[in-house]
Amino acid sequence: MQKLTCVMLVDDDQTTNYLNQLLLKRLGVTDKLLVALNGQEALELVQSHCHEATPDNPALILLDVKMPVMDGFAFLAAYEKLQLERKYAIIIVMLTTSLHPQDVERVKQLNISGFLNKPLTEEKLNQVLKSYFDRQLPEK
Repeated sequence: MQKLTCVMLVDDDQTTNYLNQLLLKRLGVTDKLLVALNGQEALELVQSHCHEATPDNPALILLDVKMPVMDGFAFLAAYEKLQLERKYAIIIVMLTTSLHPQDVERVKQLNISGFLNKPLTEEKLNQVLKSYFDRQLPEK
């Protein structure tokens, strides 16, 4: 499988980030991982890595909804205002435990690619790869 140039994990739970990093590395999805603990950190990473179209640009952002400092919704609102060359080429998937109907409805109205329930699994990751990148994990 051709690897993604870069994946960004945005979650305030360091254990979740660690487990997702292990999964992405074990499956060979990417060689470059960026990790942010909240939406503000993620916004700063996007601004510093996405000025021009380079391999540093995340191809995929896995974004938590509920975080301190700046939650996923606030990140998306700020992200929409950014003037970035490759902004619309970045696939954003909400990855959350929040199944509150209000959050689910709010997510459906956002300009994002998808919505997944935690935990991230090999199957869910493979579905993201198939749906948005026309790739899939090698069969075992």
